[in-house]
Formats: sequence, C-alpha cells, structure tokens
Amino acid sequence: MSTKAGVALLHVENDVAEHEQAVHRHLGQKIAALMGTAYLGSYDPQQHSSCYLIPDDTLVGDTPRHALGIQGVADFFGGAVSQPFMATKAITHTLYEQPTRIPPGWSEHFSQQASSAILRGYTVFDREDAMRAGEHLLRQGPVRLKPVRGKAGRGQEVLRDRQQLLDSVAAQDPEEVATWGLVIEENLSEVITYSVGQVMVAGITASYYGTQRLTRDNVGAEVYGGSDLVVVRGNYAQLSTLEMSPQARQAIEQARLYEQAAFDCFGLLASRCNYDVAQGVDALGQQRSGVLEQSWRIGGASAAEIFALEAFSLDAELHCVRASTYESYGENSPPDDATQLYSGSEPGLGLLSKYVKVEPYFRV
Repeated sequence: MSTKAGVALLHVENDVAEHEQAVHRHLGQKIAALMGTAYLGSYDPQQHSSCYLIPDDTLVGDTPRHALGIQGVADFFGGAVSQPFMATKAITHTLYEQPTRIPPGWSEHFSQQASSAILRGYTVFDREDAMRAGEHLLRQGPVRLKPVRGKAGRGQEVLRDRQQLLDSVAAQDPEEVATWGLVIEENLSEVITYSVGQVMVAGITASYYGTQRLTRDNVGAEVYGGSDLVVVRGNYAQLSTLEMSPQARQAIEQARLYEQAAFDCFGLLASRCNYDVAQGVDALGQQRSGVLEQSWRIGGASAAEIFALEAFSLDAELHCVRASTYESYGENSPPDDATQLYSGSEPGLGLLSKYVKVEPYFRV
C-alpha cells in the first residue's frame, strides 16, 4: 500500500484538450490502483496533501516543485527542470555562433555530450539568429523549423529556400522564441520514428522501445497515430538483452546517451522519460539517426506504459509485453481486445478516438 493520501491530476497547462484530459483521468485511476490508494481527481491544495501528482506538463522551477511536496521520483509521474527551455526540444541542439540571446541555465556541454545522438541543427532564442542558422543549414539541403512547444508534429514546417525561411521566421512570436526557443534542423526523408523510454511507478520500473505510427487527421494532415512498444520489467540494461534490429539498438543507445546528458547538465528529476528517435535519409542520401526530442510528462505513449505496468503488477512472472496506443480520426472501431480511452468530437480536430492494447510478447 502507498503512503500517499491519493493520486491527483495537477493542471499546469491552461489549454489541455479534452481528449488528453480524458486519458489523464483514466491513467490517474490506473496509477491509484497500482499504488493501492484513492484517485482524487484534480489537485486542490486546500483539500489534498501528501498526494502523488500527475502534472500535465513538465514542472519548471525548484520552488513550485518543493511547494507541491515533490522531493523525488516516488512523488509524481513526469519530470521537473529548473528553466522553461529545458522542458522542450530546445535542449537538443547547440546555439548558433555568436548568439544574440543565451537563456539562464543554458549548457553547451549537453549538445557536446549528446553529439553522437542528435541530428545536425541549431537552437535559437532570437529571430535574427534563426535566419542566420537557417541560411547556414540550407546550404546542405531542406531544413525543418520546429516551434519547441508543438505536439504531435503540429506547427512544424519544411523549408527549401531563403524566402520560405524568411516568411516562417517572421511569423514566429518573438517573446515565445525568447522564452522557449526555436529549433532548426536538417530534414530527413523516409523516416521511421522510434520511441524509447522508461517509467517508475509504485515500485515498478519498466523500459521500452518501439515505433510510432502516423495517421491522417480529419483535414488530411499527417499526424501522430500511436505507438507500438515492447516493454520489459526493469531498466535499460534489461531492455538491451532482447533480440532486436541494429536500428532499434542504435535508437536505444542514442536515447540513453541523450538522457544521461540531461541528468548531468540540467539536474533533471524524472519518473517518466520518453524519447523520439528519427532514422531516415538526409539530403545527401546518407542514413541518419538522432534523438528529436524528449518528453518528461504524461504523453501519447503513457497509456501503453501504465497498462504495461498494470500487467506486470498482476503477474510477478511476467517480464515482457507488447503495448500499443491508437489515435484515429473519423468513424473507427477499436482494435480487437483494445480498451477505449476516449471517443468524441474535439474543437479544431473533429471526431477522434483513442485506444490502448496490451498483449504477451513473442519474439518473431
């Protein structure tokens, strides 16, 4: 049984979509059951104390974290950092030469330590720096401009010439860029995106790797459609004992290198870590692989993570499962044996359904 009085959802973001909130509620109930304690709904500081918290975003700042009673990974599901940019993909790349703005807490050591785990690219905190960095990268081929707080690939643009770069940079909010940053990196084709991660809940550690699926939303745009994961009981060392392709093994090693650099350079505290690793072909026809970004908050793969933990908690002899999440648009039926997490119509998105499925893992 948990020493916590209950599990509560902590609302950090102001614009969390209803479909995400519905999944968070479902997973909050699952985590409470894993911990043998009550699910309390939304966190209320006047009523709730000594709670296990599930923030809907990475926590920023040491003072707020301590005020919430979060001292270690046993106190919450997610991650905590000291500065806003550290919670985003802005940490991935080095700053462009002679940067106009360097945010407090920036570490050049991170991109140096993680250099073999990332793609070519730059992070900027000023729009003029974005132009200089973009022009430099365009000499080697198309670039991808990425607002660092975008989710599921939304808001990203592939730019092929200086005019496109100029138009895109001009459209960025200067205060948003100054606070959170903007990423410009090489664009890959024929991309496969791996998910690699680890979660620690209720005394159980699980680690995983897998691939993401893309789908079409209700206006035909290509967006995140779910993940297919292989999840093991234990840490990355246990995960690495599985038979897998060289590409998957490379993705895991790059994610581990990236994660260690984050712990070393940013003082990361996290009970949920997830990394997107892209493998594809660059403009010169060369195979490339690198971590795109991290997620230290409840996210798209979290349903697979928590349902896998539930399976491990119910069977002490179970050590590996397949866990998949599905996000589908329009009229759809859930896959066989899947659990529906949400189905409804979202403003700006239309009809959307979310499912999760866990099954035994068999080597193929």
